[in-house]
Amino acid sequence: MCPNTDTVGLHGWTAVPVDADAIFEGKPYLNEPTPVSLSDIAWPSDDPIVAKVQEYAKEKLPIETYNHSMRVFHWATIIARQQFPTHASSLSPSTLALTCLLHDIGTTPAARASTQLSFEFQGGFIALQLIQHQLGGAQSQAEAVAEAIIRHQDQGTVGTITFLGQLIQLATVYDNMSERPYLVHPQTREQVVTKFKRCGWSRCFSKSLRAELKEKPWAHTTHLGSEKFPNGVRFNKLMEEYDAWTE
Repeated sequence: MCPNTDTVGLHGWTAVPVDADAIFEGKPYLNEPTPVSLSDIAWPSDDPIVAKVQEYAKEKLPIETYNHSMRVFHWATIIARQQFPTHASSLSPSTLALTCLLHDIGTTPAARASTQLSFEFQGGFIALQLIQHQLGGAQSQAEAVAEAIIRHQDQGTVGTITFLGQLIQLATVYDNMSERPYLVHPQTREQVVTKFKRCGWSRCFSKSLRAELKEKPWAHTTHLGSEKFPNGVRFNKLMEEYDAWTE
């Protein structure tokens, strides 16, 4: 299938540097972050595919992972709007929501046990099958979601990645390791973690990473460091106080 220019911006296919430092031109941000009210971030609940995938995610994911996925949607929306407004103006909120909901679907024990694939690859294939083949979603959208999921831990300094993939990288490393902590205003951060509590997410995800590394020593996660990455997740200083919140 040849790329359709109408779907490139819509589903986040625009090529951008995989190196986040290059995107931000060596600066902490392109535009100074400002507070955003949660009421200004609309979840695309009127999209029937999003609604069905959200129910699927609620069924398959533990609450810690589901809440993480919802936080990632909010971080990604804020980062896109404030740092990359041109891309944000054309990106489908539904495509972003689907990617966020499913980006860690491959981390569940059942998904890990069903394949020898690394969790990101398994998650991408699950998403492609679910969105396009089971729910009848558009091919370009389903493939954009799958590609972003497969590459959401594919950090590096050489080459390009889709804008959607880069956006998910920025949002997930913000939530998991607090990289580029200045990309979200503190007032907004407080609102998001109040609505979608972490419930010990740092410990939960670190444990999940170590479980995959034990089962699959070839896992793609090793690209980020077999000890460095799980430890970075576990000892996330910016989110430490929020990890204790359960109510």
